[in-house]
Parts: sequence; structure tokens; C-alpha cells
Amino acid sequence: MNERHLAYKASSVHLSRELRAKYGFRSLPVRTGDRVLIIRGDYKGIEGDVSRVDRNRGRIYISGVYRENARGEQRLVPIPINSVILIKIDEKDKWRQRIIERKRKTVKEVSEGGA
Repeated sequence: MNERHLAYKASSVHLSRELRAKYGFRSLPVRTGDRVLIIRGDYKGIEGDVSRVDRNRGRIYISGVYRENARGEQRLVPIPINSVILIKIDEKDKWRQRIIERKRKTVKEVSEGGA
């Protein structure tokens, strides 16, 4: 049973304050090419580009975050998805643009509706 749509939803991370003000929504699924800041754990404060997303394990791999293995080789360290925030969104992807526009429209409708 492969429920990829649930894994995609679970890979959402919070946006930085600047992005939240710019786009008007709070979170977005992380993708390869996005720039993130690590906010928890041993690598707190490090920012880098996402090089790989492992949705099954709930981890992302960030360029610049390495650990040496037993052979002395550099390996990317898996970072939990909930330990990062988005700083810069890779907007080149047309599918990503559609998602952003859809979320903006939904936020706009809710804010105009009153509630």
C-alpha cells in the first residue's frame, strides 16, 4: 500500500517570517533545490540547499551538512523534516508555481470571507 500523497503532505515545513509575509501562507512541502535553515539539533543554525528528500523516512539531506563515515568518506547527514524552516523557495518548477498560486487564492478567499 503506497500512499504517496500522505507522505507529500507530511513533508511540509514552515516558511520563514519573510516568506510568510510575502506569500500569505504558513507552510509548503519541501523539495530539492529549496534553501532551508536548520533550527534544531546538532546542526542548528546551518543553512543550505536541499539535495535530497526522503519522504518515507521523513528526512532531508542538505548540502554542506556532512559526517565522516568509518572509511573516512564524507556522507550527507539525514535531518528530520520538522527541524528546518524554508528560507528560499525554488520557484522554477511550474507545478510549484501552481501550488503557490492555489494556496494564495485560498488564503485570500478565507481572509475576504470574514470569519
